Amino acid sequence: MSTSTGMPDDPRLSYRAIENLIARYAELVDDGDFAGVGTLLAEATFTGTGEPVSGRDAIEKMFKDTLIVYADGTPRTQHVTTNVAIEVDEQAGTAVSRSYVTVFQALPDLPLQPIAAGRYRDRFERRDGQWCFVERRVRINLIGDVSRHAHQAAAQR
Repeated sequence: MSTSTGMPDDPRLSYRAIENLIARYAELVDDGDFAGVGTLLAEATFTGTGEPVSGRDAIEKMFKDTLIVYADGTPRTQHVTTNVAIEVDEQAGTAVSRSYVTVFQALPDLPLQPIAAGRYRDRFERRDGQWCFVERRVRINLIGDVSRHAHQAAAQR
């Protein structure tokens, strides 16, 4: 870290840190660690299919209320994030990213299949030398069989 500007000596470190945040989100959701998702997005606003949600506790609750969790403690999904494009403004300590997401699910009575695909639009800020999410917008463009993934979808079956 440069002592005179508070910016990393190597801008590639910012890109890597942001990629790691994006990957960590997928891991936490797939592990069913909604408290971890809340912590990761504690300083962020999350916008999905419903109203925007902000803050650790509200985001954790939204995930718990929305996703079906199975006996192994997970939603039995795998989020695959691709086409990640990151733009960093080192001087401002801000960044934006856009990426694609495909969600796969498999259960004993449901063969492995994509159940949703869409895009993430994210904003980040560097605070106290660490990058963090300040906004995650999810837009799902393609929806498959989510009846075993989301409580609302299961109720509509």
